[in-house]
Amino acid sequence: MSIKEFVQKFYKSDALIDSEILKTYLHPDVKLEWNSSKGFIQMDYDSIVEMANDLSRAYVRSKVRISHIISEDDLVSVRYSHFVKTIENPREEMLLAHFATIWQIKDDKLYRGYQMSQFS
Repeated sequence: MSIKEFVQKFYKSDALIDSEILKTYLHPDVKLEWNSSKGFIQMDYDSIVEMANDLSRAYVRSKVRISHIISEDDLVSVRYSHFVKTIENPREEMLLAHFATIWQIKDDKLYRGYQMSQFS
């Protein structure tokens, strides 16, 4: 599997709301630098897993729609929109945010991430 296919598989899985799935994709030394509408956030393995746990408490379904994905060497750039369904209203899909992320892959895992997002 190419690193591009690996990243596509990650976003097509339920990893963003299921920490057990997420753990299979993360390198133990993963770091994510995230510029969001709410400011700059630095995350490590534990905080990324905890975020997935937080999302799973609020949302019953998560879907990522990738519009662009490019790979070069050990890097994959992906632009996507993240949609969710809430526990209160599981029939209605809601846009959570738009993302642009660059992932560095190491040992077949997500190792370094550089992400920007705009919340809906």
